[in-house]
Amino acid sequence: MEAQKKSAAKAKNAKKGGFNAFVVILLSFVISISFFNFVLGAPSNFDEAGHPVNLLGTMYLGGFVVPIIQGLLVLVLILSVERLIALGKAKGAKSVDKFVKELKAALEADKLEEAKAICAKQGGSIGNAVLAGVEAYAAMAKETTLKKENRIAAIRNSLDEAINMEMPTLQQNMPLIFTNTTLGTLMGLFGTVLGMIKSFQALGQSGAPDSAALSAGISEALVNTASGILVGALAVIAYNYFDVKINDITYKINEAGAVIVATFENKY
Repeated sequence: MEAQKKSAAKAKNAKKGGFNAFVVILLSFVISISFFNFVLGAPSNFDEAGHPVNLLGTMYLGGFVVPIIQGLLVLVLILSVERLIALGKAKGAKSVDKFVKELKAALEADKLEEAKAICAKQGGSIGNAVLAGVEAYAAMAKETTLKKENRIAAIRNSLDEAINMEMPTLQQNMPLIFTNTTLGTLMGLFGTVLGMIKSFQALGQSGAPDSAALSAGISEALVNTASGILVGALAVIAYNYFDVKINDITYKINEAGAVIVATFENKY
């Protein structure tokens, strides 16, 4: 129980130390709006008639939807970097295989304090969760009133609870990344529709169609389509990559837990 409380406290502190979602969202859109106005909208990107002379100017013609999509892109990139760092720390200080090997040797030698120290040194979500299992192992080793299967069940329950305590830290900001898998594409589609509306308005004018307005509408549609697809694709890749990483970490915790349970079964 004490180890579970420590694990919960560490998970809570880790969550506090993570990125504030509101601040990250706000920062993302400040960056995107600034980029839209001062980089894409720079006078050097247009000729004297106001027509774009390069890709940046063409992107500027995408209209107000462009900085929204760019904001989502920046958001995905920031959250991806944050998750990459956080999940790297969650694995702990050393390779998990080496950690499990050292832990098993300490348990088989009845060096429980050394096993706890190994978990503390490993750190991260893996070290925190496995420490709960070692604490339960030590408690059940002294327990003589319960049947063996009940003591093993208690150790497994401690490990399961410890994993559940670590999951909020591991999955922090994942819902935001997942939201962008759809939101980026939808915003791109929204911009596409707005661009096509402008194009058809130019075609529907009496007399010769306004070629400049027609070109601007098509540019808006295509820029927003491409940008939205890019955001959606990156968000999907990032979400699936980090989901695999989280599953790998939980698998490693379960692997270490299986070693703890197996050692207890053999010794007691």
